[in-house]
Amino acid sequence: MPNLKDLKNRIASVKSTRKITKAMQMVAAAKLRRAQDAAEASRPYAERFNAVLGSLSASVGGSDTAPRLLAGTGKDDVHLLVVMTSEKGLCGGFNTNIVKLAKTRIVELQGKGKTVKIITVGKKGREQLKRDYADLFVAHVDLTEVKKIGYANAQDIAKDLLVRFDAGEFDVATIFYAKFQNVVTQVPTAQQIIPAAYEADEDAGGSLYDYEPSEEGILADLLPRGVATQIFSALLENGASEQGARMSAMDNATRNAGDMIDKLTIEYNRSRQAVITNELIEIISGAEAL
Repeated sequence: MPNLKDLKNRIASVKSTRKITKAMQMVAAAKLRRAQDAAEASRPYAERFNAVLGSLSASVGGSDTAPRLLAGTGKDDVHLLVVMTSEKGLCGGFNTNIVKLAKTRIVELQGKGKTVKIITVGKKGREQLKRDYADLFVAHVDLTEVKKIGYANAQDIAKDLLVRFDAGEFDVATIFYAKFQNVVTQVPTAQQIIPAAYEADEDAGGSLYDYEPSEEGILADLLPRGVATQIFSALLENGASEQGARMSAMDNATRNAGDMIDKLTIEYNRSRQAVITNELIEIISGAEAL
């Protein structure tokens, strides 16, 4: 049984830890509000933009003049996986769940004889994937110094992907991220962005509009922006998911610390009572001996 000094030191240590986790929970809550607002504000634009592209894509169909970003390379031998995670930890299973989804896809693709390449965004995912798939890495995006995710960050990632696609380095590109639902739920998501895969909006069918100079020309201009828009939406969703997961994890840690303090306090009081009882017994025994 630990002595009273050890128990007292341990209680003080857990109390200090509880202060830290409580502070981190409050910081995450403040950041979550801003990140959630940003993610939710981007959704209507992204959805409408994708609907317009879906309408145009449906009109162009499989024509010979369709842009390469839409038609693809004509094969799917090489897959590029863009795995987006956080730069920092202490956010529960947020990073692990995204990496788990990516690993499942890697195993599936390799089982079909496909070549897999990986670009990581955020060092936590890179650290986990490095254990098994370091030889598949082709690039890494470091956002450690970025205080607030902006469209420019998405554009940089999109430009790199487009350059690689034009150079014939891959046939299909898929992004992996967590879609934010609420503080408790963040859904790991895989979304193909190259070749573009858009669902046509029945309310905005291509037959309702005339495009100038042509649907193919407009698509050629909009599709690269579409890639950047999808990446930007994913980054915003990830940002909100990260803070939600961290807030939940730190809340659980704070509660667990409180429970541990209560148990240690009970143990301390019992040990202290036992020490006092033993001292009284020794005093009484000594008095009786006299």
